[in-house]
Amino acid sequence: MAAGKRRMTARAEFAFLHPLRVRWAECDAQGIVFNANYFAYYDHAIWEWTRALGFKTWEAAPQFVTAHAECDYKAPARFDDELLIGVRAARFGTKSMEVRAAVFRGDDLLNIGKLNYVYVKAGTTEPAPLPPEFIERVTAFERTMPERK
Repeated sequence: MAAGKRRMTARAEFAFLHPLRVRWAECDAQGIVFNANYFAYYDHAIWEWTRALGFKTWEAAPQFVTAHAECDYKAPARFDDELLIGVRAARFGTKSMEVRAAVFRGDDLLNIGKLNYVYVKAGTTEPAPLPPEFIERVTAFERTMPERK
């Protein structure tokens, strides 16, 4: 891939896609989704992805804190659109994980998100190594294999 060129994300990269219908309260006066709401969409879909991985309760799920979040906007979502929010683990570090998210309307890519999370000891904000069993579970689930740092 040429320097400065980013490959477009496709639905096929995601083993997990969460459906969501845009509600009126999420839109601005033109009926377009207000930009900050995409992070709420990502957050909701990441929790559903966590459930799909087999972590059914907050207490059972691994604990992460957000270190970085970004979103590249390609096209707007509008009131009452039926969206699919794709989530996947893109990279594992020693104590962190990069999650890729994307919002689709049908096959149209509306935006791409990148979120970096640091794994922490339960009940603290103290970083800790990612548990090998978590990495194994995620790797077995994903369609596109996460990179290893």
